Amino acid sequence: MSNVGDEGRRAALAVVAPGTELRAGLERIVRGNTGALIVLGFDAVVRQICSGGFELRAEFSATRLRELAKMDGAIVLDRECTTILLAGTQLVPDPELPTRESGTRHRTAERVARQSGFPVITVSKSMRVIAVYADGERYVLEDSGALLTRAHQALATLERYRQRQEQATGTLSALEIEDRSTLRDIAAVAQRMEMTSRVADEVAGYMIELGTDGGLLALQLDELTAGSSQERELFLRDYAPAPRPDGEAGPAVGARSAGSARLAALTADELLDLPAVAQAVRPGPADDLEQPVSPRGYRLLSRIPRLPAAATERIVEHFDSLQKLLSASVQDLSEIPGIHAAVAARVHEGLSRLAESALLDRYS
Repeated sequence: MSNVGDEGRRAALAVVAPGTELRAGLERIVRGNTGALIVLGFDAVVRQICSGGFELRAEFSATRLRELAKMDGAIVLDRECTTILLAGTQLVPDPELPTRESGTRHRTAERVARQSGFPVITVSKSMRVIAVYADGERYVLEDSGALLTRAHQALATLERYRQRQEQATGTLSALEIEDRSTLRDIAAVAQRMEMTSRVADEVAGYMIELGTDGGLLALQLDELTAGSSQERELFLRDYAPAPRPDGEAGPAVGARSAGSARLAALTADELLDLPAVAQAVRPGPADDLEQPVSPRGYRLLSRIPRLPAAATERIVEHFDSLQKLLSASVQDLSEIPGIHAAVAARVHEGLSRLAESALLDRYS
């Protein structure tokens, strides 16, 4: 999952993604072999940093940006990049602010970005490189062709991970029905889910950087991740820690959100360690991965067509165990408040079919 720093990076790169008017202007500057220093935002802090130049308040366009970049000095846009506010201005940021750059333009850009909080763009005349300074970091814009190649490689990896996740969840479903699922089994599924999620998140990042050049990636990503978030949520609800006497933990939204956050917080090395993954799903001792665990039944009930969410909640709350649910008769189900006889019959028949199908898939 994306951390705060990555979200900041994506927000900065989305502003200059291919297909935007700003990106078109930056590419014109590169082709014209001209450098540039552009601030994306204006407030009292930026006004204090600026010295000289002249006010424009002109509507932004790629051609205007290119012509103004021919002059010395920086260009200041509004935050939405719809208006050119200042041109030919000298930026004088606090010289005490730290910077890792050596060139004058780039040192100024990093310091202005740190002092103002707004993204600052530099175009290097000699290197023909576009860089964005934001959140204390420097991001160099890459060629769309190279990004597309990496994005397609990530999509291929995502497809393989998705297939392995489906295999792991299918095996887990059969083991749950047989009442043979262990902590190792749920850790393996959680591991696959988190790996798939991280690769999907990487592809989503490429889509932001590619802008209009990554249109087809969105369709492929949607196809490969369809239903993933719901499946992850139901899995975590099935295996969230059991309620404590004080009621602080349980299968509520907070418990599964905490489980999802713990999985996302795992490092790459920890994600390969099944005990660490098991602890993220179910906090507590994970020395014995062969200890039996039992789901509540959310995942299996979600596969019954046209079963209302309210009915699922009532059924799980009543039985609180998949094995008890599987052994329940139509009469037992119909005795649950709010579950009518027709719904009870549909649930009983649906569970029987799902159990038979899962076992056939595993042993065929």
